[in-house]
Amino acid sequence: MTKRLQAIGIILALIGLGFVAAGGFTFLKTQEGYTALNKFSAAQNVKLTYNEQGQLISGGEVAEADGIMSLLKNDWGYPVVQGDLNPNDPVVNTASEYMFQMATIAYHTLHSTVTVNVPADVEYNGKTIKAGDYEVAANGRYWTGFDRMSPIDGPARAAIWSDTAHALIAELGVGTTTASALQLGLAIAALFAGIGATLVFAGAGLVWATRPERVPVPEFRPAVMPA
Repeated sequence: MTKRLQAIGIILALIGLGFVAAGGFTFLKTQEGYTALNKFSAAQNVKLTYNEQGQLISGGEVAEADGIMSLLKNDWGYPVVQGDLNPNDPVVNTASEYMFQMATIAYHTLHSTVTVNVPADVEYNGKTIKAGDYEVAANGRYWTGFDRMSPIDGPARAAIWSDTAHALIAELGVGTTTASALQLGLAIAALFAGIGATLVFAGAGLVWATRPERVPVPEFRPAVMPA
């Protein structure tokens, strides 16, 4: 029985070493991903802006940054990690920074205004739209919030939600996903290492607990007979 338990302990320890090795491999690959993401971010050189007090600003105003953050937290429900927003490292390279930059693009798009020219009178929905220029505000509308068939709303939608706006949001979304996946990778590496260490400890403990004990041999001394 003792040898069987020792064998199980050795097997557990070996399995634990395998988990530790998997954790180390996962950690190394995750670090490679972080290095690539940081280099990509540094090459783009997109930075967030902070004032002298370390407050996040946009367009030189704290209020505008607060509006963007409200869009990100309240409207989109994104759990911003304040530690990711570091005034000493303004380069956009964390999930929260990528999301804030994405919200910045969307915020300005949602609050933008464009001029639409209707070249000739046109009938639409039983109304006559006169030829001329019209100022059209996004008024918080996303792409699907415009009437694409309207001679005014249709062109306004394409101008407000331009290809550039869509492309920037898509690119920033990839950055957010990559940063989040790398965080998950670190968590998995830690999980593997923790399980491995536990199995190694359990296996080694089982071997130690079942080791043969040394039984002391009593020493017999002949009795000394009185003279």
